[in-house]
Amino acid sequence: MSGDLGFWKYQGLGNDFVIVAEALGGEAAKALCDRRLGIGADGLLEVTRPGPDGADAAIVVWNSDGSPAQICGNGLRCAALHLTEVGHVRSPMVLATGAGPRRCMVTAHPGRGEAEVAVEMGRGCLDRAMIPVAGAGTMIEEPLEVLGHVLRLTAVGMGNPHAVTFDPVSRDDVARFGPAIERDPRFPEGVNVGFARMIDPGSMVLVVWERGAGLTGACGSGACAAAVAACSTGRAHRGSTIFVEQPGGELAVTVGPDGHVVMTGRARRVFTGTIDRPTCLVSRP
Repeated sequence: MSGDLGFWKYQGLGNDFVIVAEALGGEAAKALCDRRLGIGADGLLEVTRPGPDGADAAIVVWNSDGSPAQICGNGLRCAALHLTEVGHVRSPMVLATGAGPRRCMVTAHPGRGEAEVAVEMGRGCLDRAMIPVAGAGTMIEEPLEVLGHVLRLTAVGMGNPHAVTFDPVSRDDVARFGPAIERDPRFPEGVNVGFARMIDPGSMVLVVWERGAGLTGACGSGACAAAVAACSTGRAHRGSTIFVEQPGGELAVTVGPDGHVVMTGRARRVFTGTIDRPTCLVSRP
């Protein structure tokens, strides 16, 4: 396919995405997300309608390095806002993802391309085999040696793999430890790494090194994983809202008594446009 490619640029707490309405693939994601030679983004969202099994739409997530991601919390909020504005889909809606269907609700929509969106993110998983993490059982506050330092990690699956530490780490060390943990052989599919600091049982500060994207302004599934980890280690309580402050802003996360997680935060349309379709942007059959 040749010619111009239409796109929409969205951001959720500074985690930015290019949205397209067709299947393009990982090489296209690398080209479009390049901040010097392309549009620039943390990821590409392929949002197509209708979705399978009665879902309102399907969303395929590609990281900026061209690798696939099963799910992206901030991306889901952006996709839900996009569908209400462009696709004329009513809230609540169900989006099919690589991690299963997710229900999204636009809870406030003041207009001008901005909204508050709640996403039912599913149950946080602690089973190593399901996340996946090498070994058996759970990984809760387990020591891991990283570049000569020992960090205690809790592994959580949110449809994608996360490892969360509450040990004090400097911003410079996040950029060093993050990629080292992401590539540690104990995580056979790589891992998103959350560096959290509790303020009190209802609030925390979080920085996330995202698998395939690096440091980003915010990570929705990372905030959910950190909240699950906080509840699993006694730092927070199930059933209560935990406010997760990230460099890009704040998310409200509730871990229910049954482990199901709801994340609420803002999303905003940044701009729309067209871009020349390079040779790598060839739709998959």
